Order: sequence, then C-alpha cells, then structure tokens
Amino acid sequence: MKLTQKETTLLKDLKASEELCIEKYGTYAERAEDPELKTLFETIRTAELQHLSTIESLMQGTVPMMGGGTQQQNQQPSACCGGCNKTASRNDEFLCHDALDTEKHVSSLYDTCIFEFNDAGARDALNHIQKEEQEHGKKLYDYMSCHGMTA
Repeated sequence: MKLTQKETTLLKDLKASEELCIEKYGTYAERAEDPELKTLFETIRTAELQHLSTIESLMQGTVPMMGGGTQQQNQQPSACCGGCNKTASRNDEFLCHDALDTEKHVSSLYDTCIFEFNDAGARDALNHIQKEEQEHGKKLYDYMSCHGMTA
C-alpha cells in the first residue's frame, strides 16, 4: 500500500497516541489501589501494544490481517465486580476519569482517520482498532459505574 503524505501524518499522530496510552496504562496499573482496576489497566495496555503494532505495520505500507480481537474482548467478563457498591479511592477515581477521557479522544482520532484513508484494508484495520478503543471506554465506564464514580 502506498501512503499519501496526509495518511503518513495521520499515522504518526495515531502512533504517538498509542504510545501515550501504553505509557499511561502502565503507569496507572502501578498506581491503582484496587487490584481489579490494576488488572483492567494492564489488559487495556496489552491491547494498546497490539494497536501500536498495527499502526507501525500500516506506516510500512503493510495492511495487517485483523483477527477476532474484538470478539475475544466481548467474551471477557464485564469490568464490574458483580454488583459491588464499594467506593473507590480518590486516586483510582482520578485515574479512571483520565483514562476514559483519553479513550474518548483516541476513539475520535481514529474516527477521523478512517475517513481519510484510500485503502479499504487500512480503513478496516483502523475501524477495528476504533471499536476496541470504544470497548476500552465501555469497560472503564462500567468499572466507574460499579464503584460510584459516575453521576
């Protein structure tokens, strides 16, 4: 696949966003007080590493085959601990709000980029990642809702 200058620039932006997500989720997993939240952050970080790999492949002009990562994530249990009503620490609440805001931003960036690519395979790959970013946001929101962090 031959990239246009605009596509190359967009991929650089996506790469920087994925690198930031990887760094944030690694740091947040270390800082989270609730073990359930630590696990959630680690799980999302692993997915972000896969996203970065996909973006790097696209930057090299290769459209990777997109597997069933989304299906696999849908089969995982909800981020909620099964009806708990425990109150989260202020630290965990801050981490969750920031992570959710990050997911909103990154998902929006992918949405814009999908419309800017000529290659259908590249659009499909970006769309696949965007859906996973939305799932990350849903898992974070579910956790937050379960722990009294939403209004």
